[in-house]
Amino acid sequence: MKRIITFGTFDVFHVGHINILERAAQYGDHLTVGVSSDALNFSKKGRYPIYPESDRCKIIRSLKFVNEVFVEESLEFKKKYIEKCNADILIMGDDWAGRFDWVNEICQVIYLPRTPSISTTEIIEVVKSIK
Repeated sequence: MKRIITFGTFDVFHVGHINILERAAQYGDHLTVGVSSDALNFSKKGRYPIYPESDRCKIIRSLKFVNEVFVEESLEFKKKYIEKCNADILIMGDDWAGRFDWVNEICQVIYLPRTPSISTTEIIEVVKSIK
């Protein structure tokens, strides 16, 4: 059985999220998704997600091609998460290209293209500008 792992915030869920998760699932038999905690998102982006981690996990868990979901507490634990899940392949969006090559010693790393013209940050900015 080939096990896949990926990570993300998955805030303001959109078709780009579905696309990358669906494509990631096609690389193996079991897809595990690490959803960034609210605190981790704040440390990375300087803002909390729109939706709390419990809601974001519930959304991801509801997808038929996702087998397992956990809360990612720290970027420094990436290797531990991969080992704990016995992942064969780490899949990330190509906006992270090269940034996770250091885990190649324990699993294959694949960067998939993002869905063009859609991002959570852009959606949030558009919504904020409508008044």
